[in-house]
Amino acid sequence: MTDIKIGVIGIPGKWSTETLADALETETGFRCVVDMADVALDLENHALIAGDRNLCELDGLVIKKISQEYSPATLDRLEMLRVAETAGVKVFSKTSSILGLVNRLSCTVTLSNAGIPMPATCVTESEAEALAAVMRFGSTVFKPLFSTKARGMTLMDAGMGVDVLKDSIAAFKADNPVMYLQRKVDLAGRDLGMVFLGGEYLGTYARVAQTDSWNTTILHGGKYEPYEPGADLIELARRAQAPFDLDFTTVDVGLTDDGPIIFEVSAFGGFKGALEGASVDAAKLYSSYVISKVRG
Repeated sequence: MTDIKIGVIGIPGKWSTETLADALETETGFRCVVDMADVALDLENHALIAGDRNLCELDGLVIKKISQEYSPATLDRLEMLRVAETAGVKVFSKTSSILGLVNRLSCTVTLSNAGIPMPATCVTESEAEALAAVMRFGSTVFKPLFSTKARGMTLMDAGMGVDVLKDSIAAFKADNPVMYLQRKVDLAGRDLGMVFLGGEYLGTYARVAQTDSWNTTILHGGKYEPYEPGADLIELARRAQAPFDLDFTTVDVGLTDDGPIIFEVSAFGGFKGALEGASVDAAKLYSSYVISKVRG
């Protein structure tokens, strides 16, 4: 046990949040789980208040989940946590790192600028340009800029016909003024999650579709399985996560006939996939890592 006080930003009652809090409590004797929906920022007193606790007085904060679903408000929550960082609280991962990932477009531009292979992508506010991209790509996935686990994604195909496509694109744009669309790639019902801690590779798991859903997410019925990647694939994933300077992350990788591609780098990473698919106790490893960094 130590006198170090490290809180977890997450969703109370959710498995990943509570598992991380358990691991930290086991090593430090201190437990604090915070839902950002319950936090108040008091700039007059430079305090970030959660119940009767000032988060600016903690030694560390681990951001396991900033919100249940991503939205522009997620960015506001991260801005509030910047106050704790300025007060000297060590935050994992740094707010500046996470800010570059919550918005899908920000993540994509960073990956593209780093020369990381990705699916063909078009970003536009023009319905005419979106239609032209679908006709060019064929089967196309429209993705909200703020979403997780494939929520809000819409599949469109050139074979739907121009009139149907125009209506579908207009409907998507009503909720997503800036449209992000990618060519749908054939993954044979499987993609990978490659896990990194402090930039070091920990392991890989596969998400395997169990239904006729076009995506493999657990939310849509997929399941985790072990996977052993080669050195080249590990190096690609390492290069993909490197520009973001994250303490813990999962890189989403697709294997295609034309070679591997990167879909995204996760702002927070997944514990359950690491445990069930790769036999990696990420919560325990992350807890020890955080404590060592806080101790300095």
